[in-house]
Amino acid sequence: MSVPQQTREYRLPKVDGFHNLTLTEAPIPKLKATEVLVKVHAVSLQYRDLIVAKGQYPLGQKENPVPCSDMAGEIIALGEEVKGWTVGERVCSNFAVDHIFGDVTEEIKATGLGAPIDGVLTEYKVLPAHALVRIPEHLSYEEASTLPCAALTAYNALLGPNPLKGGDIVLVQGTGGVSIFGLQLAVASGATVIATSSSDEKLAIAKKLGAAYTINYKKTPNWDEEVLKITNGRGVDHVVEVGGPGTIMKSVNAVRYGGTVSVIGFVAGQADVSMLPVKVLSKSIIMRGILIGSRAQFEDMNRLISAVKLRPVVDKVFSFEEARKAYEYQESQQHVGKVVIKVSKD
Repeated sequence: MSVPQQTREYRLPKVDGFHNLTLTEAPIPKLKATEVLVKVHAVSLQYRDLIVAKGQYPLGQKENPVPCSDMAGEIIALGEEVKGWTVGERVCSNFAVDHIFGDVTEEIKATGLGAPIDGVLTEYKVLPAHALVRIPEHLSYEEASTLPCAALTAYNALLGPNPLKGGDIVLVQGTGGVSIFGLQLAVASGATVIATSSSDEKLAIAKKLGAAYTINYKKTPNWDEEVLKITNGRGVDHVVEVGGPGTIMKSVNAVRYGGTVSVIGFVAGQADVSMLPVKVLSKSIIMRGILIGSRAQFEDMNRLISAVKLRPVVDKVFSFEEARKAYEYQESQQHVGKVVIKVSKD
């Protein structure tokens, strides 16, 4: 196919809400020697995209960004020095394009797609070849677009430097993207999963995905005490903590002595956390912040996904022209798993 010169892309000229999403045309930059041009087939949304649209992303964002960080597509052109890739291969990009292995640095953090640098809500995207990973063969583009942020965050939390073991007990909060992947990856690795949600319908889906126990936190506000009952007072080995200050005190109550709390999000609002250091100290808790993960971890995760034929949970797919509707649906919190925008028509 001939290489296109123009792309349609969304931008956020103002950041007081996603009603500002504006579809524009732009020239595709000339490829540098080590870059590839990817035809974007699908993009998935996360909570981060909502707060970037409001100008409230705490890690910083550029003016008038192309939003979104997570995409799946196919390579349609290669820079002259690119090795190991061919035109037509199906790929995802890592969330931070320069996070190849090891820990995050300030410089790596500044390469996160869709906030500090332009993102992927575009028909064609130029990317450094070192940011790419191959898509597991059994996944569609829509399914694969959910992997870079939600799946890799859950993988880093549960199977990163402090990996779970078969037989461990994992607590996941809610049924959003990270939590559902946490549930699926934990079950695939031989763990027992406890899932919480405010909806019995969503908990029924969590059960089908392999959760051994479910807790409706609307009906059982002291869900941490319920977790201790289920575990005979011991507590869980790992908590996938996405609520932030609003849930973290309950999480440290629900985790075992010496257990791990992976701090990932802040969707539950504010609360008094003045006793948190004492609680962490008194129970020897390992508390670790998760900022997505590296390309090396992404490749490791994809081997696991391929081995167990794990299928991401895609709740709803919107067309490229319906991007605002997709954001509305993401904000409504009706979804289980991921909300996806299908960018390409073919």
